[in-house]
Amino acid sequence: MTLTSFGPANRIKRSAETHPLTWRLRDDGEAVWLDEYQAKNGYAAARKAFADMAQDDIVQTVKDSGLKGRGGAGFPTGVKWGLMPKDESINIRYLLCNADEMEPNTWKDRMLMEQLPHLLIEGMLISARALKTYRGYIFLRGEYTTAAKHLNRAVEEAKAAGLLGKNILGSGFDFELFVHTGAGRYICGEETALINSLEGRRANPRSKPPFPAAVGVWGKPTCVNNVETLCNVPAIIADGVDWYKSLARVGSEDMGTKLMGFSGKVKNPGLWELPFGVTGRELFEDYAGGMRDGYKLKCWQPGGAGTGFLLPEHLDAQMYAGGIAKVGTRMGTGLAMAVDDSVNMVSLLRNMEEFFSRESCGFCTPCRDGLPWSVKLLRAIENGEGQAGDIETLLGLVGFLGPGKTFCAHAPGAVEPLGSAIKYFRPEFEAGIAPTSAVVPPLAKPIVVGA
Repeated sequence: MTLTSFGPANRIKRSAETHPLTWRLRDDGEAVWLDEYQAKNGYAAARKAFADMAQDDIVQTVKDSGLKGRGGAGFPTGVKWGLMPKDESINIRYLLCNADEMEPNTWKDRMLMEQLPHLLIEGMLISARALKTYRGYIFLRGEYTTAAKHLNRAVEEAKAAGLLGKNILGSGFDFELFVHTGAGRYICGEETALINSLEGRRANPRSKPPFPAAVGVWGKPTCVNNVETLCNVPAIIADGVDWYKSLARVGSEDMGTKLMGFSGKVKNPGLWELPFGVTGRELFEDYAGGMRDGYKLKCWQPGGAGTGFLLPEHLDAQMYAGGIAKVGTRMGTGLAMAVDDSVNMVSLLRNMEEFFSRESCGFCTPCRDGLPWSVKLLRAIENGEGQAGDIETLLGLVGFLGPGKTFCAHAPGAVEPLGSAIKYFRPEFEAGIAPTSAVVPPLAKPIVVGA
């Protein structure tokens, strides 16, 4: 895993002024522990928040900064914080860090937790102060064993230094933090499924409303934020709203920087902290180095397996939510995947839909039955045994499983790449239809309520 700077070929050094998330990283990739972290101005933002800022002022500062969730949904963080109840009599509240990170092709949170565990802890400490939460949990993907080891050590270091536990920094504020390793389900990335899993229940999403801010962990007010989101908080508090907003490129509606990356058969696969608004072409050519010799870019996904495929001509889109939406898909996690010209799209989609089908919680019918159906059809097409009408049935499933048709966002994310793959590479799907196959009536179009 590599992490480079703003400038191509590492010519520009990371700095606190331009790289709020990554400037403290060590060149050898080892973790930054407490003494080194504090020597690099670590916990200065927390001290400022505790000594100089009212709790509501912290919330307002984060809201004014324009920070949005970095887990994929992009909901404004300050707005989410503002949903927590104002009633001072509610003295049991929770802060949860979503560190499940099971999105294929995504490893940004892993890097932060393994190499900068105290940055996450400081972000959670400031957030807990703002939200008046007395206990926090880092819900960690079970396979992230190194991250678990480093986070637990960092928690103990922070406790010993009086930065966690009772009467933090002499403020009278108490905050306990625990690392909780999950059992390994993709659906735990959905915040209410995560809450159910933390409580020891089956990881099914909950009906909303009530939202976690009102009824969350064990029925108490709860705020759930992603790792990268929380890691942005210290820099915003330390250096202010105007500076944070200035980091993004002109034209971007999203503020600050973002951990972005490229995987696949590129020359320099890796992870970089870049300003929102860079183009996909800059990310692909200047940082990932373009395709390896002998390979040609066929298409790419901008932010994980649950985002739609884009063509090479879409590389000039700006990397922020609105910029990617203009070319027909979502920013997602911001870690792109390059698909080379040797890949058969039917096989790739069959593999993806097998993953999404397996990871469905099975709670609602469209997802539980629709995703395995798509796998069955794709497998037949892959083997040259598809029937006439199968492609139309797949497109019907894309509609039936789209946004607003299922209990949570799992199925819409699962079928978005399928719909885009058929849109751009339909001949590859048609090639798998047996020439003598009988005509099978396609799946009816979804019924739109109120249409």
